[in-house]
Amino acid sequence: MRLRSNAIPALLFCALALPLAAQQAPGRPAAPPAQPPSLTEDRDPVRSPDAGPEGASGALHKEPEGYVLRTNVDEVVLNASVLEGNRLVQDLKKENFQVFEDGVQQSILSFQHTDLPVSIGLVIDNSGSMSRKRPAVNKSTLDLIQASNPSDEAFVVNFSDEAFIDQDFTADVNRLRDGLSHIESRGGTALYDAVVASADKLATDGKRPKQVIIIVTDGEDNASTLTLEQTIRRVQQLSGPVIYSIGLLFGDDMSRSEARHARRALEMLSTETGGQAYFPRSVEQVDQIAAEVARDIRSQYTIGYHSTKPVTEPGFRHVQVTASASGMGKLDVRTRTGYYPSARNQKKAAAGQ
Repeated sequence: MRLRSNAIPALLFCALALPLAAQQAPGRPAAPPAQPPSLTEDRDPVRSPDAGPEGASGALHKEPEGYVLRTNVDEVVLNASVLEGNRLVQDLKKENFQVFEDGVQQSILSFQHTDLPVSIGLVIDNSGSMSRKRPAVNKSTLDLIQASNPSDEAFVVNFSDEAFIDQDFTADVNRLRDGLSHIESRGGTALYDAVVASADKLATDGKRPKQVIIIVTDGEDNASTLTLEQTIRRVQQLSGPVIYSIGLLFGDDMSRSEARHARRALEMLSTETGGQAYFPRSVEQVDQIAAEVARDIRSQYTIGYHSTKPVTEPGFRHVQVTASASGMGKLDVRTRTGYYPSARNQKKAAAGQ
């Protein structure tokens, strides 16, 4: 991923050699890359692959820039949206929730329902087929930012077969507007690489307690070095951002098969991270969807717990959150499906720290 602006040091988007799909055993998921695509500065890595932020929660403090969540790295943090039908539920208490990890109920240690500031990655498709859609997409994206917490920060990534940071982290809407205006609309669609690099940037440089990626694309990935499965795994290893996807899969620009594959990919990216995928029938509907995404982000519950499993135990941990309340119907809780324990915490535990 590279910066177009001369005002910010150049960042290089690093491609890497991955095992060929043909070398994978049948029925087995693709192996994760040894070193995922990441942002670098002057060719020196800005982060270690296993130095991502742990899911964490803790005490909420009021500071000049707003509420800040002071975290405990041994905790797992879950940002959860609760719906009764299509209605967001915003008046639940800690006792209304139950958290399970690999089927075992966990004790909730911290609970917040506050409009926390968010670090946002705006990851926007800049491939050739997007040329007519970008003006409406840009307007809706800016409307979303303006409807969010004034202490939010965001960066803009425009991607085709390469990904560029056209605006680094800022709360200035005019700067974000300038970043979104870099429309070249050419090349292929390296969505997965752009998502992983953006997740790594959030882990490294994001200053807010919550992290979100918003994807807007109209096509199937056809240029990434990573697979969909590797992309999801990397985000989970980071205990990374909630991903909201807006798939503009209408019109005659793609076949039914391509649209089906693109829809599946966006749904998986969002579902596995606790977000939501949207598929408008026209570009005019994007503004309404952007407003819905802004409401969802600001209405989430933040739940923290210590796992009953030792931190040294490796492997993916499945998470499920349920909620119930007297006088309400069936409540659906949307949160990430699980996480990998941090390699950094495993090393600390092994060293007796």
